Amino acid sequence: MSIKDLIESKQHTFSFEVFPPKNDPSLEGIFNTIEELKELEPDFISVTYGAMGTSKDKTVEIASRIKNHYGIESIAHLTCVTSSRTELESTIGELRKANIDNILALRGDIPESFDFSNLKDNFSYASDLIRHIRRAENMTIGAACYPEKHIEAISLEQDIEHLKRKVDEGADFLITQLFFDNELFYDYYDLIQKKGINIPVIAGILPVLNKNQTSKIVELSGCKFPSKFTRILNKYHDDPVALKEAGTIYATEQITDLLSWGIKGIHLYTMNKSDTAKRIMGNIGHIRNNLKASSL
Repeated sequence: MSIKDLIESKQHTFSFEVFPPKNDPSLEGIFNTIEELKELEPDFISVTYGAMGTSKDKTVEIASRIKNHYGIESIAHLTCVTSSRTELESTIGELRKANIDNILALRGDIPESFDFSNLKDNFSYASDLIRHIRRAENMTIGAACYPEKHIEAISLEQDIEHLKRKVDEGADFLITQLFFDNELFYDYYDLIQKKGINIPVIAGILPVLNKNQTSKIVELSGCKFPSKFTRILNKYHDDPVALKEAGTIYATEQITDLLSWGIKGIHLYTMNKSDTAKRIMGNIGHIRNNLKASSL
């Protein structure tokens, strides 16, 4: 089942993101993680690239294993800015051969030292990639959205215009970048609805488990920490065990609130940590059962 059909058939979806590990050529560790995530009955698992678009071949291999060995629907990230059209079409062909028909279409990060002089036929924006896939392939296409705007956008209004272009070109659903303030997300959702963006939106949630994550989060995403979350970081940043517990609880509370509001889906950025995913999904076990019962 494509993720588009899966979303349409369910009141809510629960999904995870994993990434190719840097120092595990055999991929044994990530497959062990996926084995454990399977117990949580996710609706799908997404597989990102490594840093700056690396590990593309591993992304296909992992997504294939998820779908064909573990029997879980998978979606592969596909970034375009540093790849030629020939390279992109080759990757799409590999995904097709692996029985994967879901793509999360992204522009991708632009490495500072990347030489574009020999790359004449790449796509500059995710909307270009989405248009190309929609015209050439019968695949389900996910796209990213940014409740606090993309870090490179001049304004939130400009970023929503770019999002509208992605939707108009054929995106089937959206997954948000991480955020820590649900009220900010609700305001954002109202704004995109007013712009005619009516496809399903899935909330991306990242549990903050250690203090090293915090500076990276701000640097890479530009998202802000609400005062409640800042107090937690300041209180527990010198106690790794306490901070991990507090970060897990905070993510659980975010998810509980989002589900009560009526979000279509929750996408947990696992950082390849199955234990945290288990803790969070265990915390909302009765809530999930309630949602299942109310949809019957």
